[in-house]
Amino acid sequence: QLQLVESGGGLVQPGGALRLSCAGSGFTLDYYAIGWFRQAPGKEREGVSCISSEGSTNYADSVKGRFTASRDNAKNTLYLQMNSLKPEDTALYYCAASHGSWGQGTQVTVSS
Repeated sequence: QLQLVESGGGLVQPGGALRLSCAGSGFTLDYYAIGWFRQAPGKEREGVSCISSEGSTNYADSVKGRFTASRDNAKNTLYLQMNSLKPEDTALYYCAASHGSWGQGTQVTVSS
């Protein structure tokens, strides 16, 4: 069974940081491109970041310079380091693999 499980979300003050994890099971993550997505209440899901199987990364303009995606192939895990968080970053964050698997999401709330 191909699964992705996100973790690391939580409540953080504006300007704070969180690191999200996306752990894969049933397949090797580094064979696939992995995307991070988010969906805020009442809004459409949007792409945040993508890391290719070769390790190249792309980011949405809204998070460039603040978010960094990385891989730990030994742990079969992807990370999304989120710095300088803003209230508008509040959303349910998902990871998804290019073969079609999605995680269940982890909630990030940025509020004072």
